[in-house]
Amino acid sequence: MKSPTFQDVLKARRAIAPYLAPTPLYSYAPLNELLGTRVYIKHENYQPVGAFKVRGGINLISQLSPEEKKRGVISASTGNHGQSIAYAARLFGVEARIVVPEGANPGKVAAMKGLGATVLFHGKHFDDARLYCEELAATHGYRYIHSGNEPLLIAGVGTYALEILEKQPEIEVIFVPVGGGSGAAGCCLVAKAINPQIKVIGVQAEQAPAAWQSWKQRQLVTAENRTFAEGLATGTAFELPQKILWELLDDFMLVSDDEIKRAMVWYLERAHTLAESAGSAALAAAYQRREELQGKRVAVVCSGGNTSLEHLKMALMDA
Repeated sequence: MKSPTFQDVLKARRAIAPYLAPTPLYSYAPLNELLGTRVYIKHENYQPVGAFKVRGGINLISQLSPEEKKRGVISASTGNHGQSIAYAARLFGVEARIVVPEGANPGKVAAMKGLGATVLFHGKHFDDARLYCEELAATHGYRYIHSGNEPLLIAGVGTYALEILEKQPEIEVIFVPVGGGSGAAGCCLVAKAINPQIKVIGVQAEQAPAAWQSWKQRQLVTAENRTFAEGLATGTAFELPQKILWELLDDFMLVSDDEIKRAMVWYLERAHTLAESAGSAALAAAYQRREELQGKRVAVVCSGGNTSLEHLKMALMDA
């Protein structure tokens, strides 16, 4: 697989511009006070499907060949990637099938079905669904869309970093959540092309550390996947995002599920915004590093807002 470039991100922005408006980059006094410095929240939870991945879905499906569109697409997802593919497939008249784990977020499943995708349930974890999805693609000839190893997906999601730095070119640190790693990889491509001094910090759940361990060891590994944060719940690292992260990511952090829940509540209380568990991880990490961030301009990616009522109740009860 050939890694996407900064030029590919610029092309992706042209591809998605007719369909997606830039998302807000807001600073909130209560969050600034919490972290002790100026913090800007990139609100990807304001996307039409509630998460950043729709950028990549539109960029990829808009560039499928007529033959690929005719075959239809299939992908595995815990929810947000699947919504992205379903949304983009509907835009371009492509039949979409999404394989999800049996315990997938009901709201995300309903959204995928509402967007016209066929949703198939398989296995307990994301990786179970992914392997079954690959079998179906091989058997039926569908165009398989991997949730990480797709250059067009990475280039597409990298456009949110373009928007951050256009609004606030003096940003010095960007915290971005990592599940499969496409968002962090795209962010690195943009940030390092514009200003190599910007530090990009990836954030993963300590209960699902496969990508973190792979980045540390510089080889692909699997790890236990027990986090409640479904957007971060990957037990296997992905080759293409890791290749980019090994070269460009400055640091990688782990946060606990309890820290993620606390950050979900901070978003509600201090920014009046709904963030899902994965979307709250970057804020939890920034709080961990708050002493090191004093006097710096910081961007925190709120990658999505598709939380379930069950997860919201858990966060509020544990706060």
